[in-house]
Amino acid sequence: MLAIAAVALLLADGEPEDEPGAPADNPPSATAEVIRVVDGDTIKVSVEDRIEDVRYIGVDTPESVTPGEPVECFGREAGSFNERLVAGREVRLRFDRERRDVYGRLLAYVYVGPRLVNAELVRRGYARTLTIAPNDSRAGLFARLEAEAGRAGRGLWGAC
Repeated sequence: MLAIAAVALLLADGEPEDEPGAPADNPPSATAEVIRVVDGDTIKVSVEDRIEDVRYIGVDTPESVTPGEPVECFGREAGSFNERLVAGREVRLRFDRERRDVYGRLLAYVYVGPRLVNAELVRRGYARTLTIAPNDSRAGLFARLEAEAGRAGRGLWGAC
């Protein structure tokens, strides 16, 4: 019976939806609606009756919206691709060990259905990896995807 319950809790990413003993006010994931795509690695969402900025964990896209700074090579393309993936959609936010960065943004792995958006950005060459401990549970996956994109010259690896 316990094995059946464990299997029922598995998600498309192979991790349990709810961790045993996790406080109810600190769940490992949340469902949100994307209300605006800020750039290639940041979105604004409506989650639990709040508006939150969400920064994607483990990836870094070229800058495209920093005031007073030039748009970096492939920045606009990364923002446009992210918009095609998530704009106006319901997403699942999967949290790692730290929930917020120093700017107060939620830190999350973002899923549209079974698709891990963070990984898709790296795989297609729109983002580089950015590993910041302790939020590093997908670092190995992202490093492999980045190496493959670089070897193939995909996205920024062929353009910048």
